[in-house]
Amino acid sequence: MNDVFSKQGSCLIREYDSEKLWIEPWGENSLRVRSTFHAEMEPQDWALLEPEEGTAEITIGEEKAVIQNGKIRAELTSAGKLTFYNQKNEILLEEYVRNRKNIKAFCSALKIDAREFQPHLGGDYQLTLRFESNPEEKLYGMGQYQQPILDLKNCTLELAQRNSQATVPFALSSLGYGFLWNNPAVGQVTFGKNITEWKAESTKQLDYWITAGDTPAEIEEAYAKATGTVPMMPDYGMGFWQCKLRYQTQEELLEVAREYKRRELPISVIVIDYFHWPKQGDWRFDKDYWPDPEAMVTELKDMGIELMVSIWPTVDKQSENYEEMLRKGYLTRTDRGIRINHDFLGNTLYFDATHPGAREYVWNKAKHNYYDYEIKTFWLDEAEPEYNVYDFDNFRYHIGPNLQVGNIYPAMYSKAFYDGMTAEGQENVVNLVRCAWAGSQRYGALVWSGDIDSSFASLRNQFAIGLNMGLAGIPWWTTDIGGFHGGNPDDPAFRECMVRWFQYGAFCPVFRLHGDREPHQEPLGTSGGGLCPSGADNEVWSYGEEAYKIFKKYMGIRERLRPYITELMEAAHAKGTPPMRPLFYDFPQDQEAWNVEDAYMFGPDLLVAPILYEGTARRTVYLPQGETWKDANNGNVYEGGQRITCETPLDTMPLFVRGDAELPL
Repeated sequence: MNDVFSKQGSCLIREYDSEKLWIEPWGENSLRVRSTFHAEMEPQDWALLEPEEGTAEITIGEEKAVIQNGKIRAELTSAGKLTFYNQKNEILLEEYVRNRKNIKAFCSALKIDAREFQPHLGGDYQLTLRFESNPEEKLYGMGQYQQPILDLKNCTLELAQRNSQATVPFALSSLGYGFLWNNPAVGQVTFGKNITEWKAESTKQLDYWITAGDTPAEIEEAYAKATGTVPMMPDYGMGFWQCKLRYQTQEELLEVAREYKRRELPISVIVIDYFHWPKQGDWRFDKDYWPDPEAMVTELKDMGIELMVSIWPTVDKQSENYEEMLRKGYLTRTDRGIRINHDFLGNTLYFDATHPGAREYVWNKAKHNYYDYEIKTFWLDEAEPEYNVYDFDNFRYHIGPNLQVGNIYPAMYSKAFYDGMTAEGQENVVNLVRCAWAGSQRYGALVWSGDIDSSFASLRNQFAIGLNMGLAGIPWWTTDIGGFHGGNPDDPAFRECMVRWFQYGAFCPVFRLHGDREPHQEPLGTSGGGLCPSGADNEVWSYGEEAYKIFKKYMGIRERLRPYITELMEAAHAKGTPPMRPLFYDFPQDQEAWNVEDAYMFGPDLLVAPILYEGTARRTVYLPQGETWKDANNGNVYEGGQRITCETPLDTMPLFVRGDAELPL
């Protein structure tokens, strides 16, 4: 028997020279793979939850060892090459090896290994993991990248967090597997036509998780079991959210809420954006502009409206909390240069969300100054965090350098508030957050797509992003309807974009209006919450009468669909099912459904075909095979498996109801 292999419990181990390689069952039909050149394997599970105890069949032979867990099988040669198969004996994923170590296999003089640990001076490694590429494969997920591409095959993606970019490194393959890069290091992945390469700039070990399934839904549900599911969305979260940059005073916000009620418009949440505080890092209202938070919350609740407030992780060096947080080690560090992370209206550092003490400290401030006023939903902004310069190698956290662990910051930021809120007995936690990593969903993270452009081109990016975020395991996702940067409510061209975006937004998991509209309003003062300017009006009546009528129409549809949306949120909570998903998720046997990148399913019964280009008077829609489809706009019924042309005047977006489903559209 080959002495490089051994078995420890249900774990297959290969030890050769300085490398230790572990392969073990981690949930049904799933395996976790770890490798290190250090003396011991690191204990962190990162995004993964501890699985229920499972067993796997392990066979060790002279030339190879095999581990089988349900529908997935891994074969490891004595030379170290790893290949994964499904229960049909089809190759799912195969390491890319080009060397002479196993002359009986493909022999190459290139001297390229699948697992390359390139040492840094001082101890850790730059890691590259290589797989063979199947050019016919389609790949989805991976989080949020500002591009209009749904199928990520032949894309290169940075594994790093930025404003409007969220790395959530789970990929769903059309070949029938899901792959989680369980490593929070800054890096890069290339899904090339000739090779797939995952890279970490600095790490201690390789760590990934792979699952096999017969359908996208089976794969997605296995991933949700491995990393957690969202809580149940509270009822108010399924309605309409009103927001703008930025309500400057308590009375301004209340007057907007009152106007929604006077007009008998449905509204569930209203939002106080940033700089409602004296200094960044004080985490409290500036009483000059928000004099009576308790009375404000009471009036809003009497109107049936929840209040959400913005939290920034920045701490101004003049904040009342700065010296204490510095003394206790609760602030991020810089390895060189002046210790400033962000300089927007003050010289600030980010609180260190990887530090348990810092998480508890910030939550306690928020609890005392917001939560105790019955504010139960928070907007966790700047969550990447958004460094002034993304020099990832210059910042350091409690648990390690940013280059090695930085992608986990937004998940730990969400965890700070989730842990605090659940400790207070709150269930159904939902907090809006501007970034995420794998596992963020289990902390009640509702991710939005950041500070994006206000244009049709940007809307096309968000369409692809929303679907890929759901497949990456983040089912709660939304955009700033109309985009964030710019857009004048009096501009006819922007009004068209706004209407089309609003129609799409009504069929996103969360329906939320926000944006920094033009022209800007001046600051109200020279200190505290008065320092910051505001954007133009951004309420549904701000865009003219024609747009207002259309907005009312889709607000009404959203309100009538709330029982249906509740079912979608229950599925997300129970199984990790994304409320919005590509057509192939529900129709995996329809090959044409895998090619559709301009329509999606909102739950199992509603096909949504947004208008993504200006001046669109009609568009074609593909209706999946095996069903009949009713046009919600005119009642016509069509057989699936065909493309039809729909008329799309400004007040109409194509919607199709599946089979005999009854939806109150």
